[in-house]
Amino acid sequence: MEAVQTDQKKAIIQGLILAKEWEALVTILKKKPVIEVVEVLQELEPDDLIALLRYFSPEEKGYIVSDFDLEKQIELFEKIGPKNFGQIFIHMASDIRADLFQELDREMQLKLLPFLDKKTREDVVHLSSYDPETAGGIMSTDFATIIGNMTVAQAIEKVRSDGPSKKMIYYVYVVDDDMKLHGFVTLKDLIMAEPSALVWDILHRDYAFARVYEDQESVARKIDKYDLVAIPVINDLDQLAGIVRHDEALDVLREEQTEDMEKFMGIVPDSEGLNYVETSVWTHFRKRVTWVSSLAIIGLISGIIIHSYEEAMSALIILALYMPMVADTGGNVGSQAATVVIRALALGEVTLQNWLNILFKEARISIMLAVVLGLIAFGKVLFLSWETETPAQFSLIFIAFGISLALSLQVISATIIGAALPLAVKRLGGDPAVAASPAITTAVDITGLLIYFGVATMFFF
Repeated sequence: MEAVQTDQKKAIIQGLILAKEWEALVTILKKKPVIEVVEVLQELEPDDLIALLRYFSPEEKGYIVSDFDLEKQIELFEKIGPKNFGQIFIHMASDIRADLFQELDREMQLKLLPFLDKKTREDVVHLSSYDPETAGGIMSTDFATIIGNMTVAQAIEKVRSDGPSKKMIYYVYVVDDDMKLHGFVTLKDLIMAEPSALVWDILHRDYAFARVYEDQESVARKIDKYDLVAIPVINDLDQLAGIVRHDEALDVLREEQTEDMEKFMGIVPDSEGLNYVETSVWTHFRKRVTWVSSLAIIGLISGIIIHSYEEAMSALIILALYMPMVADTGGNVGSQAATVVIRALALGEVTLQNWLNILFKEARISIMLAVVLGLIAFGKVLFLSWETETPAQFSLIFIAFGISLALSLQVISATIIGAALPLAVKRLGGDPAVAASPAITTAVDITGLLIYFGVATMFFF
């Protein structure tokens, strides 16, 4: 029933757009959350978007355009010009408008700046000076401050005058006359305290903070670790420079996880962050081809190993039948080990100083896996090959034992390789995710073939 009602509302909205009934459409949209308004407006043609935006206040336009994607923001800027866009820009979220300002070319920046008030102009130029990958690059100046020697009543009045946005009013930061941060109080603290009480008496002095040049992923981890709505960002003089909100941290973590996943699967990360539909076929090809081509060339080693044991396989055909089983099993356990180690490194659960403990732990895990998978392989060979002709001097049980032993040794070596590669890359100063799954698979295939044919030679030839 709810889904039907949703479809009906969408049909009504689409009908109003086609009929260009902007006043009726605005009446509906103003009852919806901003994100749902954005979903509707994002898909409009530029002329229709401009016509509809006229019915919103400058503040509402700022909230809406802040949630547009970057391309849509720039398109709107070019369409309505710097003077009209400046009134929207002033009311955008401070961190979003700084990101947009950085993406504008120099000529567009110079056209926009004259139409901004002094406070906005100084704010955007200041925020744009920080590296986008740092706390300063993602922080917002949308926060409230009070002085420690104020009474609670004075503090509440000061918060009103600062006028931070509704979603950023939860924390109120306590500073001195030089803007040095001393702690924070929550809105609940102010409401529950006696109006005559001093802010110093309800101050939270133990707090997490970030430095302006701290890596954005580290900042996001702090917000996640301490379950914060926002974290204060301070400069080298311990002055409050801005805050990073939890939603910004979520975006950072999502981007980092996407980048790590792409690296792990041998895909060149895309700094533009386009989604699958927006990314062209050529871009997808370009992002994937480098790794797989390189590993295909390295894979020639596997072909050389197989050709060198061609006579052995001719003499004992059953060995060729179970090569894929050994290779697949090794690739699976190697990727598993790499995944858990990369995740542990990313979350700070382990460090390079723990490398010996990590490898020892994975070795013990691999032995247990080897026993289980070896028994399964032994039974699989007996079940699938009980009618297969074998040389008279070797029983099927003996052959099955040799194959399952090779697989067990492959499981142990693949697990250790999968755990060691990310640690080695990290030790060399790289990103552990670069120890990508295709790379692990290729390395495990090569070692697996050497183990497989080494055991076969020892047992059967």
